[in-house]
Amino acid sequence: MPDLSTRYLGLTLKNPLVPSSTPLSRQLDNVLHLEDAGAAAIVLHSLFEEDVRNEESMIDRFLTTPDTFGEAAGHLPQRDAYVSQLDCYLEHIQRLKARLSMPVIASLNGASLSGWVELGQELQEAGADALELNAWYLPGDADLSGEAIEDRYLSLLRELKGRVTIPVTMKLSPFFSSLPHFVRQAEAAGAAGVSLFNRFFQPDIDLDKLQVVDRAQLSTSADVLLTMRWIAILRGRSGLGLAATGGVHTVDDALKMLLAGADVVHMASALLLRGPTALKEVLDGLRTWLEEREYESVEQLKGSMSQQNMPDAGVFARTAYLQALQSFTPPPGVRY
Repeated sequence: MPDLSTRYLGLTLKNPLVPSSTPLSRQLDNVLHLEDAGAAAIVLHSLFEEDVRNEESMIDRFLTTPDTFGEAAGHLPQRDAYVSQLDCYLEHIQRLKARLSMPVIASLNGASLSGWVELGQELQEAGADALELNAWYLPGDADLSGEAIEDRYLSLLRELKGRVTIPVTMKLSPFFSSLPHFVRQAEAAGAAGVSLFNRFFQPDIDLDKLQVVDRAQLSTSADVLLTMRWIAILRGRSGLGLAATGGVHTVDDALKMLLAGADVVHMASALLLRGPTALKEVLDGLRTWLEEREYESVEQLKGSMSQQNMPDAGVFARTAYLQALQSFTPPPGVRY
């Protein structure tokens, strides 16, 4: 039987399948079911800095210095008895650590020094085995350069790594001018890994109501191609752990990510659509595929089709784009 274990963020995992950050991780029973299905680790739902800070401001306004009469303030809870979102998140980590045998990776979505550093310390103290940082800032200011945004991420990462000892991975967007360069800088700043790519929910327009609306847009297997390409390019260019996220619904999707060079494969949309069964099916399919082709381990598989191992590295570069366009033929019956 092939060895499915892999190394990621300095952790030895029993296999490369890791549920990524979704609302499923909010409930202890859901996480237990995912572990039973074969999950090797869990990335928790994100703790958003804005939510924590807004709640702290509300507490300060209404509980510390309430602007109301004493009799009218009697309905407000005592400050010491109020359970905040941060309290709930930290307690959730502690409950999970008490029940799970797999590592727990906390997820933090922040954009300020206090948001990453202070909250990161608290997540470590609660028992998180690692920390995933969502590096995302919407650059709406035309005077703000891409370099300035990247410097901001790196400065925050350096400060955080000066305060915490657990491994830190950065969940990146695909919107970097030179992703390999930034990844190299992130490694120098103390990152242990990168997760590619963050999936953003884009606003839509309701044509009937003429309103901007938010809709959850789940991935499909077609989304693996962008991540697979960049994983294959990055493999071997740094010592960082590589997590592939976005579009993994089937065992074929997972295998492509591993062949490209991923250390772990994240699953999210498939779990939201089909539950823990989706993870078990991929895990069983991975084991069968390796056995049928006489692979001894996942390590033997990882990165064997990355850019560094391809005789023609151009297949992951611009030449592939040109070849794809030139080889396209329209379906039968379509006339131009």
